[in-house]
Amino acid sequence: MIHTYLGETIRFEIKYKNRTSIGITVDSYGNVEVQAPKGTPDDRVLLLLEANWDLIQQKLKEMKDRLIGPQKRVYEDGGNILYLGNTYPIQIFQDINITQEHVVFKDEKLHVYVKQHDTEKIKQTLKRFYYQQCKALVEKSISSCQSNFKTKPRSIRISDSKTTWGTCDSKMQLTFNWRLAMAPREVIDYVVVHEMCHMVHLNHDRSFWRLVGKIMPDYKEKENWLALSSWKMTV
Repeated sequence: MIHTYLGETIRFEIKYKNRTSIGITVDSYGNVEVQAPKGTPDDRVLLLLEANWDLIQQKLKEMKDRLIGPQKRVYEDGGNILYLGNTYPIQIFQDINITQEHVVFKDEKLHVYVKQHDTEKIKQTLKRFYYQQCKALVEKSISSCQSNFKTKPRSIRISDSKTTWGTCDSKMQLTFNWRLAMAPREVIDYVVVHEMCHMVHLNHDRSFWRLVGKIMPDYKEKENWLALSSWKMTV
């Protein structure tokens, strides 16, 4: 079916099932599916679509961007980069007299202070910023959810892993990927909870996932965000 609202048109499929409520999903290819109880009038489906229109459009844009793939990043004023789940412009400040190259998040921008306007230097400065932010965010998250665990982590490290968001070894040493600073805070919290649950269950058995679900019932939404957004979490 096709529906136009607020100047935008979407295609969607309705599946009638034995259920009591209407649900809307957008898959990884941008296909919109509505699951509705048998006998649901079409106008009720359209009203629900319109009530969730902004969210659907946002999801469709995310899927389109993902299918297009990573674009070459511009390390100039106005170039965009991800931070805490949102995309912000960067602004470069060159000053040969600064003692330490650094980044400050201010006025909805990432202000990058460097001695020389050099692409590699800007990338290194941004990466160092994300390392620092990730460490602080992870430590705060661990402190917030520590009451759910009898055991405390022995150490916390930030890494440059290409394959994992976090790890926990048998010595209760936790490691987290610096790119998590690009994710929303609640996604960071999920990765922290996931790894802290490994202090109790080292594998991914049913007991592990029951514990994760008990602490964070909507953890699958966070997993989904990482699955769909990981391609753009880079400097």
